[in-house]
Amino acid sequence: MMSDPQGSVLALFLVFCRIGACFMTMPGFAASRVPTQVRLLVAVAVSMACTPLLWDTVYPKVSGGGSMFVALIATETLIGVVFGMITRIFTLGLQFAGSILTMMIGFNGTTMPDVLEDSPENQMTNMISFCGLMMLFMMDFHHIVFRALIDSYTVMPMGGVPDTQKMLITLTDTASRTYMLMLRLSSPFIIYGLMFNVGVGLVNKLAPQIPVYYISTPYLITGGLLLVYWSIGVMMRQFADAFMPIFLGR
Repeated sequence: MMSDPQGSVLALFLVFCRIGACFMTMPGFAASRVPTQVRLLVAVAVSMACTPLLWDTVYPKVSGGGSMFVALIATETLIGVVFGMITRIFTLGLQFAGSILTMMIGFNGTTMPDVLEDSPENQMTNMISFCGLMMLFMMDFHHIVFRALIDSYTVMPMGGVPDTQKMLITLTDTASRTYMLMLRLSSPFIIYGLMFNVGVGLVNKLAPQIPVYYISTPYLITGGLLLVYWSIGVMMRQFADAFMPIFLGR
């Protein structure tokens, strides 16, 4: 490798383009709470560890000239971003489920700074998002992503033209399956909210002089929090178990 220092550096940079772009969008590593320097150093370290494994694939491509090298940088970055966005879309689904959950149980309190991002978020949504991401790290989802990145050099070889149509289909399929999963996870709270509000509406019709909203809200929140307490473990388990089928497109 070191007989050609320039070629070694260029090969490492091409590997970094695909892996670093994935780090730029992958949940957990791309969180705004993680310093940029840490993300950069981790991406460089992983790229250096993967370069010997991909040497025979990457090194012959670095001698194609300036325009060819620029094209390789663009395509490798695009492929890495797609891999990172698949996992990003999957984890963002928890914020969607958390928004439904908090709305159905009436827990629409003041927004607080997000645990992972800079945007303000509801406390319940913060807890659910953090628990789901922690479950994924406990199951070593990042190892699965890294393995898929290494295997992608066989499926999408360096120097070829990436099939953008398949990439878009993959992202839309991931979003669709994530939406259905989050809708299924939040369905008990949707049913609970609908049944409770229908019941409160009937009571309001029977006794319009009673301030039903102020009386029913504490019971709505209490029942919803109890439902969260009983079901949060099953929700997180189903979320973590669904990562592999959705990420691998099974």
